[in-house]
Amino acid sequence: MNKMLSVVSISSPSSSLLFTLSRRTTSLFLLLSCCCIIHGFVVPVVKNSSSNINKNRIIASKRRVSISTPTPFLQEEAYESNVVTEEEKQPKIGVLLLNLGGPEKTEDVEGFLYNLFADPDIIRLGPLSPIQGIVASLISKRRAPKSIAAYNSIGGGSPILKYSQEQATLIEESLSNRYGLDVKTYIGMRYWYPFTEQALKEIQNDNIEALVVLPLYPQFSISTSGSSLRVLAEEFAGPNKHKFGNSKKGIDMIHTVVPSWYERKGYVQAMSNLIRKELESFTESQIKEAKKLNPDSAPLHILFSAHGVPASYIEAGDPYQKQIVDCVDKISKQVLQDFNNNQDNNGVDVELHLSYQSRVGPIEWLRPYTDDVLPELGIEKNVKNLVVVPISFVSEHIETLEEIDMEYRELAEESGIINWKRCPALNTDPVFINDMADMVIDALNEPLQTITEACIANNVGNIELNVNEEDQSAAVLSSMYSTTANEISNNSVIDFGNARSNAKVTFAITALLSLLTILISSQNYGTYL
Repeated sequence: MNKMLSVVSISSPSSSLLFTLSRRTTSLFLLLSCCCIIHGFVVPVVKNSSSNINKNRIIASKRRVSISTPTPFLQEEAYESNVVTEEEKQPKIGVLLLNLGGPEKTEDVEGFLYNLFADPDIIRLGPLSPIQGIVASLISKRRAPKSIAAYNSIGGGSPILKYSQEQATLIEESLSNRYGLDVKTYIGMRYWYPFTEQALKEIQNDNIEALVVLPLYPQFSISTSGSSLRVLAEEFAGPNKHKFGNSKKGIDMIHTVVPSWYERKGYVQAMSNLIRKELESFTESQIKEAKKLNPDSAPLHILFSAHGVPASYIEAGDPYQKQIVDCVDKISKQVLQDFNNNQDNNGVDVELHLSYQSRVGPIEWLRPYTDDVLPELGIEKNVKNLVVVPISFVSEHIETLEEIDMEYRELAEESGIINWKRCPALNTDPVFINDMADMVIDALNEPLQTITEACIANNVGNIELNVNEEDQSAAVLSSMYSTTANEISNNSVIDFGNARSNAKVTFAITALLSLLTILISSQNYGTYL
């Protein structure tokens, strides 16, 4: 059966930073850069990933088919001349859960970091994407010791896969017990095993005919859900694009994407339940002491800490910040309503705050930063009772267990916040799990949203450079670096204007400068793991 196809090209803009280096360091990396550009550079590939591709083709079915659970859409799809039984009409349904991934042991850390920094949605080199692998290899080796220490502090590895597997199993059980629907769940991690490509291979082998793609990120960001959708898009558009589905029945697999789900009532209620439990764990004496020390402020405070993204992403159309603000607003209203409905809490005020954590490098990220807000609350506002809520995560991992529980808690206590509580991630919370199962049912009964449509709806296509913008990028880099380059070369003049007339010289210079910039700024990459 013929289907409408849509092609969307997606790429990443370049970014530039100002830095100063010694003459010896410059000479060393100039030699390295030139060798890499002229002769090529072989980087040890941890996984067969297409993350270094600058232009990604997204091809997916544009048909909108309403799927009634459990047996409906095949009536429209495949059987035009033959009478079939009800069993033959029953589609094989799969649910693909997408997540970040994480190293399970310290030996995995460097490979995990390589995959992370090889992703153009994490480090955007734009026209310099051919050196993405070089940059990823150098940064991962540089950052591995500090990252290993961080993982050792939480037991030697990330628990994100364990929680994702438990969530997948419980979603299957909820769908079976509450809806009588048999589905198979798959886990596709972006940066470590099991990779998304591996999950798709299982889906292909199982002849799945209807696939619900469900990112385990409540809010959509180009750097999280968007990055995972890129991988799916490349796989669906690649050599295996006709191999998904049930070849014996002549059926191609139909898929639908749930790009974000922060506004769902079940999710909001699950978060409210966890936060309210932490609020109600403060003792009466702790509340009285806070009122006594600061009568003009609420005795209880909630700080929603969301994962940050570069401000440039938002300027380019990433909907993440808007969705975070809307999400916090919905959860805040629900938790205040639930908290105040308890008569034991009458007269106890709660004040709410939002900040962003895990910023990377010296560029501007979403503000306010969590490590700025905590001293402000403790020192300037004399806050004593605080509940910190990780709002971007549905399972525990390095950024909750180490960054929040250790780094931020220490900072809070140094700032005078003596009664610290951290709301746990949703993990396997029953309300959350049932809502995820409900989400699968809703997705099967609503019009399909393909990968292409999800990317367009969330402005992924806006993060793109055309040829003219690439030329402008080189010019901007040249003008920004001219002073620094002169200082490095003992005030010898480098004519960037003439150099730009030679494309190879321009590429070599901008590649060198961008590479060194990222290496220098990588000293701050420790929190993005």
